[in-house]
Amino acid sequence: MSHTAHIPSHRKPRRSASKLALRAGVAGGVLGTIAVAGAAGPASAEPVTETIEMPTLGSLGTDLSSAVAASAEASQQEALDQSLEAQEAAALEKAAKEAKKAKAEAERKAEAERAEKARQEAEAKAEAERAAAEARAEAQARAARDSARTQLSTTSASSDSGSGSNAGSSSDSGSGSSNDGGSSAGSSSESTQVSSGTAASIVAFARAQVGDAYVTGGTGPNSWDCSGLVQAAYAAAGIDLPRISYQQSSMGTSVSLSNLQPGDVLYWGSRSGSYHVAIYVGGGKYVGAQNSSTGVVERSLDWDPPSGAVRIL
Repeated sequence: MSHTAHIPSHRKPRRSASKLALRAGVAGGVLGTIAVAGAAGPASAEPVTETIEMPTLGSLGTDLSSAVAASAEASQQEALDQSLEAQEAAALEKAAKEAKKAKAEAERKAEAERAEKARQEAEAKAEAERAAAEARAEAQARAARDSARTQLSTTSASSDSGSGSNAGSSSDSGSGSSNDGGSSAGSSSESTQVSSGTAASIVAFARAQVGDAYVTGGTGPNSWDCSGLVQAAYAAAGIDLPRISYQQSSMGTSVSLSNLQPGDVLYWGSRSGSYHVAIYVGGGKYVGAQNSSTGVVERSLDWDPPSGAVRIL
């Protein structure tokens, strides 16, 4: 047995390898420095005694902690800088996209505004052309109506003159004849001529108003309602009619729609309660002030078949 076996161990705890290596390195460096200095000095020089302060483990730990902290702070700063750069890049990219989108939207709106402006200009031009065409058509229609009215006045004057001459001739003929039957025949012939001339005047007047406006309560000269036109047409022939449609359809005698003559008054509804009237002008047609959309028109009986007719002449 060894002579030291009975001695209890008083070994100190082993230091960590890193700390021992650090202390060994520091000590080796100091000793090396001393050796180099001794070798470089003269041989006869006296030994130099120098006290070197060895760094303590506490100061080394503090320096190491400071270095680690500085490194960590630098890493955090770098990470922060990179994050800021990434955020700035993302913001720039987003701003560029929004700017591009805003530009496209502005261009789209500008194009839409140009298209809308062009459409409005085209509509305004078309409206102006339509108004000009309507004005020309109205002027032509008025000129035609004025011409027809002038011709109607001339015809009426000629008819009145002819009727006076015929009446005188018939009177003379009746005076010279002793046959009452012959006198009666002459009166009947005169009545037929007057009726024919009156119907022509009524028809001519009604047709001269075609194209005029329809206005409720209108009695001319350029706007009518249905009974106002009928009353004026008969007045042009010297015949007075009531103003209201159902009163006009109650006049004269009722006639079949298959036996109409120019100048007959057509009515819609019942004879004593008609709501619309017009004038038959021959050829299966009539003239009437229909409504505010059509005005005074000449239409076929098939377009709006009447309920009945009366003959006032």
